[in-house]
Amino acid sequence: MTTHVAMPGQHQPDEDKFRAILPEDIVWQAFPAFPAGAQLAVMVGHPAEAGPYLVRVKVPAGTKLMPHKHPEDRVYTVMSGVFYIGLGERFDGNKVVAYPPGSVVVLPGETWHFHWARSGEYVTQVSAIGPLGLEYRNAHDDPRR
Repeated sequence: MTTHVAMPGQHQPDEDKFRAILPEDIVWQAFPAFPAGAQLAVMVGHPAEAGPYLVRVKVPAGTKLMPHKHPEDRVYTVMSGVFYIGLGERFDGNKVVAYPPGSVVVLPGETWHFHWARSGEYVTQVSAIGPLGLEYRNAHDDPRR
């Protein structure tokens, strides 16, 4: 496995030339590990590979992402809506904390957590070093099965 580490004069994946991604240019797609309706947009990098990546996640109102964890450390920035996240191996709606737009949430890798679009659709931006991984605590909660 190759790790991308920028050396002086080198660039990270997809960061070798100036570009801008406007909101209307974002390509949202279903992601097999998400419940129906939730979508992912790859902004920068290649999440399936080793190296830095930046994605956005859009979750429709009422949707729950049941307890899961990621091997990689993640930094979430709430772009819109209210992001509700709770920690633990069991979903508990009383343990979610609401983070409004502009909030930054640091989630260490291997931390069991869950999300809930409790008050409406939300969009988060996730920055991490790949490859992206997602493991559900209970196999029956995994949409890939």
